[in-house]
Amino acid sequence: MATTLASPRPTTPGTLRIHKVPALRHLGPNWYASVMGTAIIANAGATLPYQVPGQRVACQIFWVLSATALAVLLTARAGHWIHHRDQARAHLLDPAVAPFYGCLAMALLAVGGGTLIVGKDLIGVPAAVAADTVLFTAGTAIGLLAAVAVPYLMVVRHKVEAHQATPVWLLPVVAPMVSAALGPLLIPHLPAGQGREAMLLACYAMFGISLLATLLMLPLVFGRLIVSGPLPLALTPTLFLVLGPLGQSTTAVNSLADMAPRSISGSYSGAFAAFAVVYGVPVMGFALLWLALAAAMLLRAARDGMGFAMTWWALTFPVGTCVTGAAGLARHTGLTAFSWLAAALFLALLTAWLLAAANTLRGLLTGRLLAAPR
Repeated sequence: MATTLASPRPTTPGTLRIHKVPALRHLGPNWYASVMGTAIIANAGATLPYQVPGQRVACQIFWVLSATALAVLLTARAGHWIHHRDQARAHLLDPAVAPFYGCLAMALLAVGGGTLIVGKDLIGVPAAVAADTVLFTAGTAIGLLAAVAVPYLMVVRHKVEAHQATPVWLLPVVAPMVSAALGPLLIPHLPAGQGREAMLLACYAMFGISLLATLLMLPLVFGRLIVSGPLPLALTPTLFLVLGPLGQSTTAVNSLADMAPRSISGSYSGAFAAFAVVYGVPVMGFALLWLALAAAMLLRAARDGMGFAMTWWALTFPVGTCVTGAAGLARHTGLTAFSWLAAALFLALLTAWLLAAANTLRGLLTGRLLAAPR
């Protein structure tokens, strides 16, 4: 009896890499949006003009959830880059995926900000300051890099066409605005004088970077809607991403105005306080107009059979920035109407989070969300 020994089929390093941790192969940077959407509930809920018993504790729970999700996701994404580097490179060269690298920066910043807003109750102020310093520094550096690198790739490698424009293009250029909005939290913990003034003006500079870049991108997005019609059903929730730079910029100018008196001379601090209202009120008005338009398009898509996709997380963080923006305007104007607006938007934010989180958990349990895209 003869025995034949079959030699194993040769494999390439790339083939081996594909079969290592296969569940991570299609884990894209868009998953960081779930961290952002969870963190913003803690941040917005803790700064609402209206507080009810247990609200602070609930915000702490959401902060813990967001911090845990960030740690898990950073580990998983590191595994993605280690074991599926070919796919990671493909994501960078895909114009539909590359902009989501802005979400990495914003997730770091949102969790870092939440650490100083509510996390300090659990870990103490010194630890919270240290953690936010690390997360803010990393998030700001990655955000500024994404704001340059992703548009560069769009110009020289992606070869996009006008009809491909979506609000997702805003993600990398919005990241510096999140730094501008959350940087003021660190100002009281910096040495008085040059340190505080430098942080204040650096945040205003990042406000300008993001605002002007958004003004370049937004006409492309709206023009595509007018010329080419509604977005595909799965992308319809991304219309809410436009609220991000609007609400976050309003939050930024109000937060910076709060810190201006302890960071810069009185003449400038008064001007910054006036700018917070003069800028914030009309921008919040436009945000409400866009919210109505996006909601109408979302209802239309739902009637046409829109199913769940990770794009549903676009309904969370951008709305949350409008909550913090309205709360900031309530502080500086004293108008109860802005307090009511912040509360109403927060209820909408909670509803959107519950829908997105429940469907995401279901998709993870079934494995559908980690499967190869069809």
